[in-house]
Amino acid sequence: MTTQIIIHLKAQQLELYQDEKCILQYPISSGKNGIGQIMGSEKTPLGRHMIYKKIGKDASVNTVFVGRQATGEIYTPSLAVKEVGRDWILTRILWLMGLEPGYNRFGQCDTRNRYIYIHGTPDSTILGQPGSRGCIRMHNLDIINLFNQVAEGTLVNLVL
Repeated sequence: MTTQIIIHLKAQQLELYQDEKCILQYPISSGKNGIGQIMGSEKTPLGRHMIYKKIGKDASVNTVFVGRQATGEIYTPSLAVKEVGRDWILTRILWLMGLEPGYNRFGQCDTRNRYIYIHGTPDSTILGQPGSRGCIRMHNLDIINLFNQVAEGTLVNLVL
């Protein structure tokens, strides 16, 4: 069985395909700064990628991650009030790696070294419009479902 993720940035939608059939669709939020490949731009990259690493397999819903490590915190609205402006990476992480040298791999355009993920976000986050720092944000239950259906190495294509 062939599994692939296609992320449509204009539509702000992620689709999971198995054997060329779309089996799931989820709303997402991509980079508020738009689309781009360059390190430090906080833009969402385009092109062919793969899931480099899956992180958080048995983590509780709303587990907070920093540097791909669980902090021991569980996100709550009261924690958000204390930590205004924090970029919440919650529940699960699918760390992406570019597959196109010179475009999204190596040098200043390397998706993996830019730490671009598909990850959970607070339930209060508005999806369906750009708002992240370059990553792909999803509702927590959606990222858990997606995480459980993909493997490291799964192809991920980010398109307009």
